[in-house]
Amino acid sequence: MRFLTEYLTFNTERERDYINITGQIEAALKKSGIREGMILVSAMHITASVYVNDAEDGLIQDIDEWLERLAPYRDDYRHHRTGETNGDAHLKNLLLHHQVIVPVTDGQLDLGPWQQIYYAEFDGQRRKRVIVKVMGE
Repeated sequence: MRFLTEYLTFNTERERDYINITGQIEAALKKSGIREGMILVSAMHITASVYVNDAEDGLIQDIDEWLERLAPYRDDYRHHRTGETNGDAHLKNLLLHHQVIVPVTDGQLDLGPWQQIYYAEFDGQRRKRVIVKVMGE
């Protein structure tokens, strides 16, 4: 079995952002040379997420509005007593989760017809990383 580990770095201009990283994951797969296996894609921060969904601008706006309704920014989160101001970002992470595992079949990401891999940032404007771990043969 072969393994490849790479790190993607993000520093978004906005507090919340949704970035399609499918191309970067495909590049890591190609570099690894595996034909069968899987790829773990995981945000290394608890105020960001990685998820799989449709690459459609309206849906991305719907996801953002949904997350803001479920975990809105507020000044009164208990977490803010520590001096932080990102309690909502931690809750948004819990809703979308921090990682995905994508199958690799015949040297390709084995995604559905509309599926893409996204990095979601909820507490941006600072440097953050995603680990990409390719495993297979």
